[in-house]
Amino acid sequence: MDPLGLRKSVRHLNRYQEILKTFVKYGFWDVVEKIRTGLVFDISQKIWPHMKKKELAVLGTPVRLRMAFEELGPTFIKLGQMLSLRPDLIPPPIAQELTKLQDEVAPVSFAKLKPLLEEIYADDFWKIFAEFDETALAAASIAQVYRAKLKNGEEVAVKILRPNIHQIIETDLEILFNLAELMAKYVPESELYDPVGVVTEFSRTIRREQNLVIEGRNIEIFRRHLQKENYIKIPLVYWEYSSEKVLVTEFVHGFKISDLSALDNAQIDRKKVAENGARAILQQIFELGLFHADPHPGNLFVLPGNVIAPVDFGMIGRIDEEMKEDLLEIMQGIVNKDARQITRVLLNIELIEDQVNFRNFEHDLLDYLDRYYGVPLKQLNAAQLLNEFMELVRNYRIKLPPDMVMMGKALAISEAVGRQLYPEFNMFDLLIPYTKKMFYQRWNPAYRYRLLSRMWQSSSDLLKSLPEDIRNLLVKFRKDQFTVRFQHQGLDHLTRELDRSSNRISFALIIAALIIGSSMLIQLDTVPFLWGYPALGIIGYLLASILGFWLIIAILRSG
Repeated sequence: MDPLGLRKSVRHLNRYQEILKTFVKYGFWDVVEKIRTGLVFDISQKIWPHMKKKELAVLGTPVRLRMAFEELGPTFIKLGQMLSLRPDLIPPPIAQELTKLQDEVAPVSFAKLKPLLEEIYADDFWKIFAEFDETALAAASIAQVYRAKLKNGEEVAVKILRPNIHQIIETDLEILFNLAELMAKYVPESELYDPVGVVTEFSRTIRREQNLVIEGRNIEIFRRHLQKENYIKIPLVYWEYSSEKVLVTEFVHGFKISDLSALDNAQIDRKKVAENGARAILQQIFELGLFHADPHPGNLFVLPGNVIAPVDFGMIGRIDEEMKEDLLEIMQGIVNKDARQITRVLLNIELIEDQVNFRNFEHDLLDYLDRYYGVPLKQLNAAQLLNEFMELVRNYRIKLPPDMVMMGKALAISEAVGRQLYPEFNMFDLLIPYTKKMFYQRWNPAYRYRLLSRMWQSSSDLLKSLPEDIRNLLVKFRKDQFTVRFQHQGLDHLTRELDRSSNRISFALIIAALIIGSSMLIQLDTVPFLWGYPALGIIGYLLASILGFWLIIAILRSG
């Protein structure tokens, strides 16, 4: 049987060692020590000298993790940014620290991007662009953005994927999957964070970001639904010049939302901008069902007239009708201070595992609701509410849908940006009207009709398939083909230990056999001789000594 990840480990050996060395360098030797038994190469001797650094002694785990991600490059920076949006998976201090990861890197020279542009546009490049500024406006880990002008005089932003980025990311993803599997196998406490699930979700996100057509479609959806709104500006996509590796959009002339002095100089109404930013994210969530999942200040510009102009639509979230219905049930439970209703909703959508102590969960949830029930809106802080709720979620191992978590995080970021613009801004002043509107919509005849139609369709499909399913089940019974599968839980560790112990016993028996056989050979005067004794006996002793020493070292290393 091939050892776990043998081909993967050997194929990218240098990158494996670079990653593991970096984590040890920043003080994560305990995790590396646990997973290295599943690797096909021994890295301990090479990276041990880097384990302790005095300058890291005063730094906490969140800072050291962020520094390790920064050093490891684009894939890990993107992973850290995604984790910063998932406070349901990681503690708030780590999530907060990972928000500091800046997706800004030194730009690749334009000369290295020219072959890609020539491949896509061939000889039409200068027929399309009248001007093209070869200095990058922004350089991120996956793509770079340039300013250009079309032949018709329109200014555009040209986003181009970095050279070989696909191969770089795929290599790191392959390694991350293998390391996640090793963590799940050898680090029991990592079960709380679901490393394999995190890497699976991350791989889907980052692969989508490498296809700029997907980002262009996202922009188009937002533009189609919001183009009549006068408070938000969504850029136009030039599809005739765009592809999977190049995205050409309308250039946005505006001020960064974080540049407060520039906003003041332009006589921008900061309070209105804060309200428009919050209104934008709320309308996306509750009306469009598609929202910008990373509305941090670097992705938001402000145009004259207090208009919000979001950019970078690579990371989006979706809220479908079913999830909206679940959210409404949860909100109703919050309003009525009904912890049991909230628990029932979470159970119905299979977010709570059977092992959870429901009585304790409802008690802690009620305690959480009591702390904020009746508190004036101006005293509420969305980020604080979210962090405390996510702590409750983590403690009881509740796995919320990623889009639901990103929605909460997007609202918290939007409130933080709003308060930076206008300290007295409160997200709840705008959130409550939207939730009331959703509650009223539940009793709208058209909405009830759609809901009943879906229920009728589901019931009809079930009734249609039920006779056939019962027939197939009875046929399996009759032909003795009906099987029941049992899946054990919690025995993996015991199985590994028993397997390890049996291997050591077998190894010890081989060593004992070598010693006994060599002793018998020593008693015989058989040629050839070595140092006056039969050579085969001496060789047997040496081999037994080497194997015995190896066995002792293995036992000491693994405890």
